[in-house]
Amino acid sequence: MFDTATQAETAKIGFEVAGVHPDRVQPVGFELTADGSTAFVALGPSNHVAVVNARSFEVEDYILVGRRVWHMAFNADRSLLFTTNGVSGDVTVIDVAARRPLKTIKVGRFPWGAAFRPVQGNPA
Repeated sequence: MFDTATQAETAKIGFEVAGVHPDRVQPVGFELTADGSTAFVALGPSNHVAVVNARSFEVEDYILVGRRVWHMAFNADRSLLFTTNGVSGDVTVIDVAARRPLKTIKVGRFPWGAAFRPVQGNPA
């Protein structure tokens, strides 16, 4: 973390996933909960998402997802987090409150980005 006014480093977060070589732990993106208290950090080829307390900068948990997690997006009420897993060709749906994956959905080759778009009008 950096203080934008002084450009000084104020905190450093270390990621250590059990059983994963440090070279494979590569933060590539993050999403914050609505209240800003928790950050979910995609850790690329480690195949995990880190759950970080955004106030203390402590890693609280790691969630195993598909292979090579890239980007993430919340649903409208931020109860679910969707990760795109490039190498495994799928999306993992994470229950944010429980901090666990609910299911994985095959979507095709190399999904990379993620965005939430609410349904407009009556979808029927």
